[in-house]
Amino acid sequence: MSPLNQWEDAEPGVRRKIFAPGQTIMMMEVHFEEGAAGYLHQHVHEQLSYCLEGQLEFTVNGEKMILSAGETIYIPSMAEHGCRALRKSRLLDTFTPLRQDLIKS
Repeated sequence: MSPLNQWEDAEPGVRRKIFAPGQTIMMMEVHFEEGAAGYLHQHVHEQLSYCLEGQLEFTVNGEKMILSAGETIYIPSMAEHGCRALRKSRLLDTFTPLRQDLIKS
């Protein structure tokens, strides 16, 4: 599990900071170096991602789309998804319910 409000390495070229959660919703900020990837995965949580800076190519259930600064993407529960930074990028990810796998109880 991740420490809250502290930066940690998530994957090569990817750092994240998980913020203190509410009762059923949480956020984290994720920074990507150009070319870094968030590998394909899935979870039961709904996810909204807002691109703060840069540009990323997302794959959601096999469909590719480009997300640029100022845009959002919705990722439904159990959708297989991942992304690759086309430029140095920053995301703000929101999840509901809480990602217990990422936070300390």
